[in-house]
Amino acid sequence: MLKVTLEQWRMFKAVVEHGGFNQASAQIHKSQSSIHNAVNKIETSLGVKLFRVEGRKTLLTPAGELMLRRVDYLLEEASKVETIAETLAEGIETKLRIAIDAIFPSHLLYKVLDKVSQEFPFLRIELVESVLNGANEQLQGGLVDIAVSAFTLEGLFSEELCQIEFIAAASPEHTLNQTEKALTLEDLKSHRQIVVRDSAVSKSHDSGWLQASQRWTVSHMRTSIDMIKNGFGFAWLPVPLIAKELQSGELVPLNLQSGQTRKVQLHLTFVDGDSLGPAARAFLGELRYQSMMMPTAETSNS
Repeated sequence: MLKVTLEQWRMFKAVVEHGGFNQASAQIHKSQSSIHNAVNKIETSLGVKLFRVEGRKTLLTPAGELMLRRVDYLLEEASKVETIAETLAEGIETKLRIAIDAIFPSHLLYKVLDKVSQEFPFLRIELVESVLNGANEQLQGGLVDIAVSAFTLEGLFSEELCQIEFIAAASPEHTLNQTEKALTLEDLKSHRQIVVRDSAVSKSHDSGWLQASQRWTVSHMRTSIDMIKNGFGFAWLPVPLIAKELQSGELVPLNLQSGQTRKVQLHLTFVDGDSLGPAARAFLGELRYQSMMMPTAETSNS
């Protein structure tokens, strides 16, 4: 059993904030005797002296200063508990689980998450970064509430979110960028291709592999980009993720006769729209809005 109630701590803090018992009484609409009794109860129960009086000033003792720091934290946490309870009563979820394909631009995703967190400050967000079928596998397994994937799921609601443009690219020093002739897909097969592994366990899928004679498979898109920047191979890369590298010249589009660019449609999928709470709906709305800001190969090279 606690020796001191939250209300007694609130009165103690009011005395500190307003500079005395009389001032606290006027501000929090409690009688001066009630506030005195609350402070006396704290001092008696805990065996510490919280205030000292100098003339007309009521000042904290060293022990009182230490207790105030702890009380600030205690009252703040109590306020959070009450806010969370109100949130639950209003039907606002406390956790949002999202699986999103790694080709979705991270800087746009960060804006979405930040906006939602500002609107729902007590929301815990769990983000799973996936490749190819990985996001849908997470959704089917009940591990996330929302999936953003290049594939749809039969029987679940899916909407087209955005198209991600891919270009065939390599470093400017790569052999493929040292010739003036237009390259064919057959030309590419004799060079090392960097491929990102499907993060799904049950339904792994190869996308964009040309049956090249050499193949390096990695788990993360950023690893692939870094390898290609350093001249270790080529790949079709999502334009939004390499916009800076294209502008700086660290990556150069390959001069292909055809098929230099490809487009991948990302889909937004969830099990039951009616079961989504306010935070999930806010996430969906902001994600749709940010998806309209997607850069293309033309804007990246301009």
